[in-house]
Amino acid sequence: MKNIFIALLICFLSLSSLFAQPEVYPWSNISGIRVDGELMELNSTLGFVGADWSAVRKTAKERARYRYRREDKTQYTNISIDSFYYDQSVEELGAGMANVRINYRNEEDTTIIGTFFMLDLPASKYGDATIQLINPTPGKIFGAIPGSTSEILRGSAKGLKVKGAVRHLEITINEGTDILVRKDPSDIQSNIEVYFALMTGDLKKGTSVFKSFTVHVTGVADFNPVVLTLDRNNTGRPFKGFGGNFRLQNPVADPPVIDYCLDNMDVRWGRVEMPWRFWHPEESDDPIAKANNGELHPRVEAAMKMAQRLNELGMPVILSDWSAPDWAIEGTRSFGPQPGGLRGNPLDKKKLKQSYKSIADYIQYAKDNYGFEFTMFSFNESDLGIYIRQTPEEHAEFIKGLGAYLESRGIKTRLLLGDTADANGWPFVEAAINDKSTHKYIRAVSFHSWRGYTDENLQKWASAAERMNLPLLVGEGSMDAGAWRYPDIFSESTYAMEEMNLYTRILKICQPESILQWQLTADYSPMIGGGVFGNNDIPLTPTQRFWNFKQIADMPEGLFAMPVEADKENVICAALGDNEKGLYTIHIVNNGALRQATLKGLPTDTEWMKIFVTNKNSKMSQRRSIRVRNGEATFLAEANSFITLLVDGESPF
Repeated sequence: MKNIFIALLICFLSLSSLFAQPEVYPWSNISGIRVDGELMELNSTLGFVGADWSAVRKTAKERARYRYRREDKTQYTNISIDSFYYDQSVEELGAGMANVRINYRNEEDTTIIGTFFMLDLPASKYGDATIQLINPTPGKIFGAIPGSTSEILRGSAKGLKVKGAVRHLEITINEGTDILVRKDPSDIQSNIEVYFALMTGDLKKGTSVFKSFTVHVTGVADFNPVVLTLDRNNTGRPFKGFGGNFRLQNPVADPPVIDYCLDNMDVRWGRVEMPWRFWHPEESDDPIAKANNGELHPRVEAAMKMAQRLNELGMPVILSDWSAPDWAIEGTRSFGPQPGGLRGNPLDKKKLKQSYKSIADYIQYAKDNYGFEFTMFSFNESDLGIYIRQTPEEHAEFIKGLGAYLESRGIKTRLLLGDTADANGWPFVEAAINDKSTHKYIRAVSFHSWRGYTDENLQKWASAAERMNLPLLVGEGSMDAGAWRYPDIFSESTYAMEEMNLYTRILKICQPESILQWQLTADYSPMIGGGVFGNNDIPLTPTQRFWNFKQIADMPEGLFAMPVEADKENVICAALGDNEKGLYTIHIVNNGALRQATLKGLPTDTEWMKIFVTNKNSKMSQRRSIRVRNGEATFLAEANSFITLLVDGESPF
């Protein structure tokens, strides 16, 4: 095994320059450049320093207006922060190199310290570095940039060199540029901050500047082996399988994507829309009577047929409503932010009984005419107001009110607790958890993973499900709610891997019954081409994200969460298993270089283990089965890959 590892390592290193691409976020930040599969961090941002160093504003997710696209080896971002406009392109040059070109323009008279291209270099890699200017240019750095106690270098130059024991960064610039380097002198573990000035001082409307930065980073990748330890003695909640959202929005592009996903992936949970506004637009109408008279709105019919199809495939189906008819809400319907930051509309409290009946009629009509019953109902992201807004207390009261009404009509559909916009929305469910009269109407707890997915917040959801003794669902799985605006990002390996990092953490910490991907349609699609995102140049084609999802979805059903730990920080893992059946699945995200890995803790009578790999160049590829001896198996963890190990008792012979 060792000789095989060395041979493959040599082969990988000989090709490593082919995969040394910069990783760029849609909001312009460059996380780094991969060399030998390991990320050489840059953590770049664009932004400005206001009146003093306490007023620093940097680009970040949802902190600016931005667009993203890729053309061949170049990634383009267009960013605006107030009156500051940046057009950035990042071109991959290979072998740890990239060219960053920035066009900046100012659309308003402004007096600030300056606007900058900034780096945040980790102390763990550059703490011992020597820093020097390249080709210092004559003249004194502009007086508009005041000094500070944290400043360790300033000057005007055509580049900068930062050389440490394990990282070497060299940046050359097309012209002399003011450069500041800062580090907190009181904290030896603080990062090194580098500021390259674009413009400084009084900025007049219409002024602009162009800068070109050639970045070259080299470093020693960590090829050291990783050990994963499985604990089969502590089983948690079951993971029933991967799910999907099927909110229909594109009658042309949606059907082929849905067909491909359902035909080629084992989807086990579904969530569809209730188009309530089109089901019951006028309060005086009887929606069932109108539907029986052939007046069912096409959007309602399509949504019900979608749910019927999912039900016929054997999956439970959640019914979620985004917006209500005008008669059921307070105020004028709103689909965007209102003054004060509020979104959406509250339900009209005087008409809650009418609302209960209207929703129940929808569920009953689907049962009578399409032959199935929804497992649960929710308002989508009502904590945020997308587009029904509720307080935690209103959420609890609605659960009791609708739950009791459904029960009175003999409808088995129950309520979904939460279904919040983000992972930090857990306080929203506290009122219902603390009101025990809601509990009998609730079938599961749900959150959406768009934002706030810290370990602490994920643990809060796990605890909420435990307190309720109910399954936990990730009702909408993904991580960038605005990505529909710049769909090129869905084809990036960077995005695909970050999504798997999140899902693996969710499996490990939350122990959900399902993660329901947003979406398995043409919206936020795991497919490209065939008209998806307007691309008709290529046929419908699965992306890396599709293969990642399939690699989760096609594993055995109903395995229980089990603890598993890796002894490397950049290796994320989660385990599922059933000791009685002898089935085990271990999902691994190797965020670093190719390395040897050893899994410990399997049953001693295990003989073989399967291995599946998805990365930029592999599509859930099954590698040669691994021999297991005395409960241990050694395998190759490929660089920057999503890896799944499967023990199912099958022999390769």
